[in-house]
Amino acid sequence: MNDPISDMLTRIRNANRALLPALELPHSRMKESIAGILKREGYIAEFAVEGKTMKTLKLKLKYQGKKSVIEGMRRISTPGLRRYVGAGEIPRVRGGLGVAVVSTSEGLMTDNQARKKNIGGELLCYVW
Repeated sequence: MNDPISDMLTRIRNANRALLPALELPHSRMKESIAGILKREGYIAEFAVEGKTMKTLKLKLKYQGKKSVIEGMRRISTPGLRRYVGAGEIPRVRGGLGVAVVSTSEGLMTDNQARKKNIGGELLCYVW
């Protein structure tokens, strides 16, 4: 697998379309940080890390009736083309209704947090 973050976003997208209550994916610290941001922003219900040697990340998805809370996800920075932005260049997703996940020198954070701290970084993905 060349792009584990893209794989994570695709698995979440597919689970949302199939109206699955939860999903399981291989663990990494980056994926765990992204899951923490999604939980904090209200896009998923909860997440947990399970296992000792082969860790897995379990996500519980959130729905409003038969509609997913996550309307869309898009990978921005890919292994073939990295996208870096300065603090003043961080875009607003859907006019502020969505969230951009930014990898900064202080860890992963949302676009709003990066703007407040005046830090730029790698633009990982959009969630709306």
